[in-house]
Amino acid sequence: MGREGTAAGLAALAERITRCRRCPRLVKHREAVAASPPRRYLGQTYWARPLPGFGDPAARVLLMGLAPAAHGGNRTGRMFTGDRSGDWLFEALHAAGFANQPTSVHAGDGLRLQDAYITATIRCAPPANKPAPEEIARCQPFLLEELALLSRVRVVVALGKIGWDAYLRTRRARGLAVPRPLPRFGHGARATMPDDGVVLLGTFHPSQQNTFTGRLTRPMLRAIFVQARHLAQSEASDRPRRRSS
Repeated sequence: MGREGTAAGLAALAERITRCRRCPRLVKHREAVAASPPRRYLGQTYWARPLPGFGDPAARVLLMGLAPAAHGGNRTGRMFTGDRSGDWLFEALHAAGFANQPTSVHAGDGLRLQDAYITATIRCAPPANKPAPEEIARCQPFLLEELALLSRVRVVVALGKIGWDAYLRTRRARGLAVPRPLPRFGHGARATMPDDGVVLLGTFHPSQQNTFTGRLTRPMLRAIFVQARHLAQSEASDRPRRRSS
């Protein structure tokens, strides 16, 4: 499938995602947050719906997050947009050449991703940032379809353990091989998938819990995306040789 076909497939998927009401607890939470925002967001109209992924349909690098933030993506309508986690993430993506600007404030701010695509384990903001296992399971079909469409992905950056586990779980659901024993998550952890050579990289999530405590620093996060770009480019240059071997 070419870029235009992939883009059309992702657009159709996005329409279905934004209409989803499969998880009553998440629907109630995302709408309650929008109805009673904190003072700094009074008067703003919240998105308050599930969030589709976004980015380059021909991306070789996929970012796998946890979920939209209640006053970030759930407010602005775009993942990692309008919150502190997004401030860190897009600064690192810009430094590595994946984003045209280092900030992501609102859905119409001109941000574009090149060779990168951002998605999440679940599409609605969960209470206390903790989705239930059954909510993750209900959302998995969207992720399966998205990954099937993003056929050029060669590197997956898992933003936190939940993203790491979600990627491995969806591979198994698609009938693709995973390493045995299963690779363990950690910042800088790296695992190569045995059948298609996709590389899974781990990084601590750029949440305030990690950034305020110094568990994750800006140089640490930038280094992950520099590595992801190098791996994606190396994989592209190796592919003709691998096909002929």
